[in-house]
Amino acid sequence: MTIEQLRKDMIAAAKAQDKPRKEVLSALVGAVMKLAIDEGTRDSISEELVSRAITKEQRAAKESIDTCPASRQDLLEQYTYRYNVISEYAPKMMRADEIRAFLEQNCSEVLATKNKGQIMKTVMPLLKGKADGKTISSVVAELTK
Repeated sequence: MTIEQLRKDMIAAAKAQDKPRKEVLSALVGAVMKLAIDEGTRDSISEELVSRAITKEQRAAKESIDTCPASRQDLLEQYTYRYNVISEYAPKMMRADEIRAFLEQNCSEVLATKNKGQIMKTVMPLLKGKADGKTISSVVAELTK
């Protein structure tokens, strides 16, 4: 996903008078720009940076849903809508079986050590942005037993 595509979709939502969607996309563009400025890459925003920003926003939206009181149905609907729109743009994460296959194929030497800390240190940079850290950790724990 590129920042240009996010902006085009935001403009399309505005033209279609879809205010809730435009607001979510505007927040995504803002999050990407903030991350780019923080990292000093404002002029050349990579797809990887856009993916990281979207993933971060997706986690925040999921957390909002999880912490929303059950009595606030209106807020829950709003948070769910936001999460669903962000999920459309979020990079697809690897499933546990895909992570296991990747580790067995590419990291067999490190897996042989059965040292979970060392394995995680090696694997996390390889799968950054491609898989959820909790899922990676659970697969590594399973493989080191």
